[in-house]
Amino acid sequence: MPVDPLLALDAADLASLIARREASAAEAVEAALARLDETEGELNAFVHVDRDGARTAARAADEAVSRGEALGALHGVPVSVKDLIDVGGMPARYGSLTLKDHVADEDAPAVERLRAAGAIVIGKTTTSEFGYRGYTKSLVHGNTKNPWNLGRTPGGSSGGAVASVAAGVTPLALGTDGGGSVRAPCAFTGLAGIKANFGRVPVWPESATPTIAHVGPIARSAADAALLLDVIAGADARDPFSLYPPVRREPKPQTLRDLRVAFSPTLGYAHVDTPVASVVASAVAQLADVFPNIDLVEEVCTDPGEILAAEFMGGCSARLGDLVDDAPHLIDPPLLAGIQAFREMSSDAFARLLRRRLAHRETLRAFFERYDLLITPTAPCVAWNIDQGLPTGFEDAVVWSFFTYPFNLSGQPAGTVPCGRAPDGLPVGLQFVAPLLREDFVMAAMRAAEDVLGRLPTPIDPVPSE
Repeated sequence: MPVDPLLALDAADLASLIARREASAAEAVEAALARLDETEGELNAFVHVDRDGARTAARAADEAVSRGEALGALHGVPVSVKDLIDVGGMPARYGSLTLKDHVADEDAPAVERLRAAGAIVIGKTTTSEFGYRGYTKSLVHGNTKNPWNLGRTPGGSSGGAVASVAAGVTPLALGTDGGGSVRAPCAFTGLAGIKANFGRVPVWPESATPTIAHVGPIARSAADAALLLDVIAGADARDPFSLYPPVRREPKPQTLRDLRVAFSPTLGYAHVDTPVASVVASAVAQLADVFPNIDLVEEVCTDPGEILAAEFMGGCSARLGDLVDDAPHLIDPPLLAGIQAFREMSSDAFARLLRRRLAHRETLRAFFERYDLLITPTAPCVAWNIDQGLPTGFEDAVVWSFFTYPFNLSGQPAGTVPCGRAPDGLPVGLQFVAPLLREDFVMAAMRAAEDVLGRLPTPIDPVPSE
């Protein structure tokens, strides 16, 4: 099925065409909706599509162009929003049957800012229940598939968002990241994604996991990811963690060359599949001219997976409250089991884990006094079989996404770009992590890596399973 030429454009280029009247927002929205219809039966990426609202917004966007009004950076660009982020008037189920009839009263701050920049929301994408799974399956919508191979998962919990962007439905999507839920799915689908500094993008209404939750951009290019972050970042009084100064301007190339860079293949504890490790090592070698001051660092920190799991399950336990006992049939069985295990933990054990989180933050603070940038694999494996809850060989891990969750616990900014493909043809991601509040380093590194390593050929048609 051919992709409409408008859908092959980056968001910035599409917005520019619309502003110059060489294309219209109405054409872009119709192309997105048609592509959604072509792919949705295979991907299962959306839980709600707002055709009438998107068409109305597109007409208004084109009228604004005709009147010569000042236009935002994403004027007329179709976008999707993960169903952990509120869009006023649309269902907000958060992947949970406990909220099957819930409709959002108003837009989340990031969605408000999308609209102010001229973007057009076409619908809500799938998520696991409250974002807890590393793949995108729920009792609400079923299982979402990866357009690179329909027999594989796109990861989670932003699986619907990445599937729709990789398949060419929209050039941009909003996702959330509580332990890697933007970055790992982007790695599995050949996309760029950013988890900014904790609090950089306001999260409201509050997440089920408020101490680790982020809203972040998903895109086909590093430039588009940075553009979307610029649109949605900024203080909002509804999220008291968001009261930061603006994101700094990206450094010039020479400044990037002067950064002290560490490459850690395992962080000191991660198991990585050999094909992924090989692709990542080759990519880092190709970046030697961009980052001439790279040190190989075997150990960065100890594994904080137990901390992440306890904080995540604790948040979901509090969010679901008495429903865990009164209506367990409404809760996804793996989530229910995790909450029940959490509730058996003593208060002292949980308090000790929280203390360990402070120690983890201190370890990384000290590390980033020595280095300006850390490079790692984004995920330790490629996308796995759609019918499996965990990747093969990682069943015994407390949390399998070894490279992403340490930086949810520390709050530091991190981003991912594709760095090649494994022998089976599936994408592999490369992660960049920077000191607190230094998204400028992350975004500049992502752009530079993309320039050297290239972009993967998205959008693509869904590929039949093996």
